[in-house]
Amino acid sequence: MDNLWLVIKREYVTRVRRKSFILATLLTPLGLAVFFIVAQFIFSYGNDESTRVAIIDEAGIFEGTAIPDENGLYFVKTNDDIATVMAEIQEEKEGGLNALVLIPAIKNPRVKDVRVEYFSDDPLAIDTRLAIDRRLEKALREYKVKTLGLDRAALAALETNVEIRTKKITLEEGEKADTTMAGVVGAGLGTVMGFLMYLSIFIYGTMVMRSVMEEKTNRIVEVIISSVKPTTLLLGKIIGVGAVGLTQVLAWMVLIPGVIFLVSIFFGFDADSAQQMQQMQAGSEMDPEEMQSMVEKVIGGLGTLNWWVIIPCFILYFIGGYFMYAALFAAVGSAMGDDMGESQSLTIPITIPVILALYIMMAAIQAPNSSLAVISSFIPLFAPIVMPARLAFDPPAWQIIGSLVVVLAFALAMVWLAARIYRVGILNYGKKSSLAEMGRWLFSKY
Repeated sequence: MDNLWLVIKREYVTRVRRKSFILATLLTPLGLAVFFIVAQFIFSYGNDESTRVAIIDEAGIFEGTAIPDENGLYFVKTNDDIATVMAEIQEEKEGGLNALVLIPAIKNPRVKDVRVEYFSDDPLAIDTRLAIDRRLEKALREYKVKTLGLDRAALAALETNVEIRTKKITLEEGEKADTTMAGVVGAGLGTVMGFLMYLSIFIYGTMVMRSVMEEKTNRIVEVIISSVKPTTLLLGKIIGVGAVGLTQVLAWMVLIPGVIFLVSIFFGFDADSAQQMQQMQAGSEMDPEEMQSMVEKVIGGLGTLNWWVIIPCFILYFIGGYFMYAALFAAVGSAMGDDMGESQSLTIPITIPVILALYIMMAAIQAPNSSLAVISSFIPLFAPIVMPARLAFDPPAWQIIGSLVVVLAFALAMVWLAARIYRVGILNYGKKSSLAEMGRWLFSKY
């Protein structure tokens, strides 16, 4: 136990004190700050074009109404003929017209498709097309309502919003019956937890593999392994590197919000520009009351989740998945030669299950109780990613317990098997070992 603690301490202290670790920890929040500043600049000043579009309205859909401008796009109604307007556009005067929109006369107001012509030497930008489409569609709707003598109140009554409210039949004490937002919130939470597991396995597992390869290349491990058992050394390395990653994540959790706060103070960063862009693409602004109602529903959905089960189980799956894959990456690192680029061929058998688990997780979010989701929850290489995504959907207790037992037991087995490969591979210099050779090391007495 003392040796294990010494290995953990060595792995943690030596890596935390490295300049690369300190720079990455500090520069990542600063990089995000630069990203926010640049994004704010792009949203605020990236589109400074001013386009003046002449409207020849032969159908009279804009008769008696003004056409509102939008984001540098200005509409000008004109009674001139097409030749006159085109000549004015070709003059290219500063502040003059840039394009012409010709709305033909509409003989039958019941027609569904209306073809409008756009004249300009400049290509039609996507945002300009969307803005013109919105203005014309709204005006044509008003024109048809007026021309056909339709009842506006009757038309408004046709627009019906259907809201499905889900309620549980069997309730436990203190449990809420309304689970309307639980599925939506559960899908979002499951996606976040699944991707966290996916990224953590790759980032920290690769970090463990590089740590093993560095020690093997520098020949430091020859001295260490003479006084420490391979299993203890490997386990200490996995825990130490994991602690380094956790330290970095905790530092980012403190630094990143602080940096964003400082950027918002000194550079006036806000989300208005991004929201305006989203609203322009969507075509309309969300009603503040609808936004508030949506937020309240999401908060209510979060309140219906069983956090006393989700949080502890997620931590256990995180630990089991990390130990499982970190051990496999460490075994691969110990089998590598002097060329670190050779690790790609040996890491493929490890990365394929991780990628498959990510796709299964996406399917499990859509159908959390499907056969694929349930079976994958008991496959050790898939469960650390798939099962956390299902936790928000309240799977049966026996599935959670059984899956956790399988994951934790398999993680311990992987650490033991990886240690047997590690004890031989770490002293094998000069060439990259094959998977078959690594398999023989499992039964070697050396």
